[in-house]
Order: sequence, then C-alpha cells, then structure tokens
Amino acid sequence: MNAQKSNIKLVVAGLLLGILMSSMDNTIVATAMYTIVKDLGGFDQIVWVTSAYMVAVMAGTPIFGKLSDMYGRKRFYIFGLVVFLAGSILCGMADTMLQLIIFRAIQGIGGGALMPIAFTIVFDLFPPEKRGKMTGLLGAVFGTSSIMGPLLGAFITDNIGWEWIFYVNLPIGIVSLIFILIAYKETLSHVKQKIDWIGAATLVGAVICLMFGLELGGKTYAWDSPQIISLFAGFLVLFIIFLIAEFKAAEPIISFKMFRKRLFASSNAVALCYGAAFIVATVYIPIFVSGVYGGTATNSGMILMPMMIGSVFGSQIGGLLTTKTSFRNIMIFSVICFIGGIFSLSTISPETPRTMLTLYMILTGVGVGFSFSVLSMASIHNFDIRQRGAATSTNSFLRSLGMTVGITIFGIIQRNVFTDRLAAGMAGSSAPEGVSFDADSTFSPDMMDQMPPAVREHAISSLAESIAQAFMWALVPAVLALLFILFMGNERVEVKPKTTKQARGQ
Repeated sequence: MNAQKSNIKLVVAGLLLGILMSSMDNTIVATAMYTIVKDLGGFDQIVWVTSAYMVAVMAGTPIFGKLSDMYGRKRFYIFGLVVFLAGSILCGMADTMLQLIIFRAIQGIGGGALMPIAFTIVFDLFPPEKRGKMTGLLGAVFGTSSIMGPLLGAFITDNIGWEWIFYVNLPIGIVSLIFILIAYKETLSHVKQKIDWIGAATLVGAVICLMFGLELGGKTYAWDSPQIISLFAGFLVLFIIFLIAEFKAAEPIISFKMFRKRLFASSNAVALCYGAAFIVATVYIPIFVSGVYGGTATNSGMILMPMMIGSVFGSQIGGLLTTKTSFRNIMIFSVICFIGGIFSLSTISPETPRTMLTLYMILTGVGVGFSFSVLSMASIHNFDIRQRGAATSTNSFLRSLGMTVGITIFGIIQRNVFTDRLAAGMAGSSAPEGVSFDADSTFSPDMMDQMPPAVREHAISSLAESIAQAFMWALVPAVLALLFILFMGNERVEVKPKTTKQARGQ
C-alpha cells in the first residue's frame, strides 16, 4: 500500500463511517421490533430478523477477509458498502416479515465485509507507531455504536418511524463510499490464487446451523427436538468437513497455520471470551433498568452511556499504550477491570443505587474498551500484508461467535432463574389471570398496573436476581480470558528509531 498517494484523513473518515453504520445495525433493530411486528405481523418470526443479519455477517467475515488478501481491500470494502446500502433500502420497503428477514440477510452480507477490511486498511496505511492511535479510534467507534444502537433505534422508532432505522444508513454509507472511492489509492499487486470454495461453503453452512440451533433451541423448539438435534448435527458434520478442507486447501479461508503463533491464538481466544461476557451487559442492563427502576426503552438505552464512555476511553488508551508495553501487560489491566465490572454487576438488586450501577458500567466499559483496539493489533502482529485480512477477520469472527454463544447460554440461565423465582413467588398468590412468566410481557406497563403491590415487588425482585445470576455466570468466560491473556507473551509494537530528517519533521 502506498499511503502517500491516499488522502489519509478522508480514508479514515470513510472507514469510521462504515464501521459506525455496520456495527450499529447489530443492535439498532432490537428496540424497534415491537413496532415492526405491529405493522408487519409475524411475531413467531422475530428471532429471524436479528439472526439473519448476524448469520450473514459471521459467515461473510472470514471469507471477505481472505478475499481482500488475495484481490485487494478497496474492491471488497466498496462491495460491502453497496450491498449493505441496498439491503438497508430494501429493509425499509419491506411489506412482510419474510421480506424483512431476507433483506436483513442481504444487509449482513455487506456488513461482513466492512468491519474486518476497515481495520486491515488501517494497518496497511499506517506505520507501527501510529497504528495504536488509529486502531483505538476505530475500536472506540465500534464500542460506541454497539451501545448507541438501541438508544438510536428507540428514538427513531418513537419519533419518526421504524423504516428510518434502515434509511438512516443511506447518508452515512454514501459519504463513506465517496470518501473511499476518491481518497483511497491501493497499490497492492494481485496474484491469481485458487479460491477455497469447499471451505467457504462448509463454513457458511456450519455457522448457519449453529446459530439457528442456538437461537431456536429452548424457544421455538425444545432442545431435544428433532429440529434442534438436526441443526447441531449439521453443524458438527459441516465443521468437520470444513476442518479437513482447510488443512488440504492451498489458500484456506482460515489458515490454521496462523494459530501456531502464540500471540495470534491467545488473542483470538480472549476475543471469544470477551464477546461472550460483554454481550450480557449490553443486553441485560437495559432490561434491568426498565424492569427494576422503571422507564421507557429510550431511557433504558440512555443508561448505557457510562459504559459507552468507558469503552471509548479504554479503546483509545489501549491503542496508545501498544508502543509503550507488551500486549499482555495492557490486557492484564483490561481484564482486571473487566472481571471487576462483571463481578460488581453480579451483585445488583432492586436496592442498588443508580450511582453504583453507573460506576459498575464504567468499570466494565473501560475493561472491554481495551480489547477493541489491543486485540485487533495483537492478532495481526507480525503478519505480512497478504495475511492481515484473514487475521483481522478471524478475530472479528470469533468475537461475534462468542457474543452469539454467550447471549444464548446466559439467556437460558437468566430465563430459567426468572421463571422459577417468579413461579415460586406467585404460587397461590393473587396474581391476575393471564400473567406470563416472560420478562417482556410481565414488565409491560399494562401488566405491571394490573399486579397487586406484593406481586409486583416479587416480580421485580425475581428479575433482578435472575439478571445478577446471568452476570455471575458471565464471570466464567471473563476468568478464562485472564488465563488466555497470560499466554500472550511479551510481544509489543516495535517502533523504529526516527532518522534525523524525521526528527526535524522533514
């Protein structure tokens, strides 16, 4: 890459806008789903709206990362932007839930290209001493958008209309597209290589089976139902075929040779664990605020702001420290904050003051913020330009996989604890007929108004206890992350001494 020929400021602005747009779409739809269902129907298909996007992103991430190594970053980043914007337009025009699901999958195909390639372009353009600062900036945008998504989604849905949670992507994406088209000058020489089609197909199939098995199990179908067992069996078979194909392929989609490097392997294991633990805070803190403290969806989104600020701070500082000390030392401080935040959140109750909850969120946000920048740099460290796309995309893929598995497992724990506590407390009580042991319906304003004070108090207590239990179990991946961090070694970003001309600013 020839950074001198590119307009660096416009390229970075274009990448930041693309990351903002694609990562925000992971969460922005959640707060609008109730309104969407009222307009389009298809309540039983709600899960597919989010799953279709996430499946497409996860399946496409490692594939586009590898293709960008083979044929260049710019064309696939632009492809991702165009497909994402086309999917956004179609989503806003959807007349049925089935159409919305299909169009969300199209969005996801584009989103799978944007995040990993954006980070890779930064590594291509900037020298080691500047990568930390830039990666911290990209990581801060990622952390901000993932928390701002629910808040913005609630605001747009309440004040404009749910269609605009998709249309809002158009001005952002178009500006990003223009900046990259005119400002990014790529000089990577392309070498014709054989695409690993078997690996790509089996990876996509395995991810689809796993995610739908996790999403539908225990909700739409019982865990021991033929449908769920078949999905998990399909995942296992396709994943085994994928492993065999990758070991035999000349240019595998995911090169297992990369995992021979201790820093790469441990960084990706940490990303998996961080994703599994952090998603619990993102999902359940708004539920806690709405159900225990009371408030609207918009207000519950607002209370995530301290965690967002903490993650932005952590991401920026983490990126800057990569030239000062080893990746491991930075991540040890990160995981101490992260474990402390998750443990503190496991103690929340109806009596927890909002001030303390805010402090817990800041601590958690700072801890996870370091990972957004540091793990991306660590996973790509010492790889040449033709391996960086695959390295970055693997890290993004495993973080997303951790989030998916984490919210499924800890969601089951939270739901079971809540149902058991609620049922035990309401047995023989004067609860109104038709009260459901489901968080969404039990804590709707209409249902809460119907409850006698004692029943309402028990319902709130049950919800708080179930969420605290979910955070307690989330300590498992957080502690595992600490163990993996200890294996990262002492590698750090090495900065070459400045020449006399550079020191004078010439």
